[in-house]
Amino acid sequence: MKLVFVTHNKHKLKEVKQMLPEGFSIMSLDDLNYISEIDETAETLEGNALIKSKTIYDAFGVDCFADDTGLEVEHLNGAPGVHSARYAREGHDFEANLVKLMLEMEGAENRRARFRTVISLLLNGTEHQFEGIVNGSIIAQRKGSEGFGYDPVFVPEGYTETFAEMDP
Repeated sequence: MKLVFVTHNKHKLKEVKQMLPEGFSIMSLDDLNYISEIDETAETLEGNALIKSKTIYDAFGVDCFADDTGLEVEHLNGAPGVHSARYAREGHDFEANLVKLMLEMEGAENRRARFRTVISLLLNGTEHQFEGIVNGSIIAQRKGSEGFGYDPVFVPEGYTETFAEMDP
């Protein structure tokens, strides 16, 4: 089955390709020569995922899926949430976002957080939506070099390593 993953993010593309079983051929926006950024103007993860998948389906008529992921931190009342990718400023500056989060978490007793991902899959024009949640906590110091974004400070529930310390 051929699907387009609506992303320019090579880290995400690699992770998805590793997760899917044989028989899936996953292309990215780069494979379609689609160089524009799709504006994520919705105030929810669900809305942003749908905007992205619908934009590509309407433009190319191909089955595709898009995700939007947010880190929701209890101490910050659910922030950064839908604004996770642009938490510190416009643009996707992972380093600035991580620094801002760490500063806001200094001295926090409640360090519970969760990653929430919403996927919008468009098959033959019909949308299917999925949600995944990983509960965990934010640590005070970065650990690990794998992954991207908030991975160096997020420890999933039941583990002692950050996402950035784990094998993909």
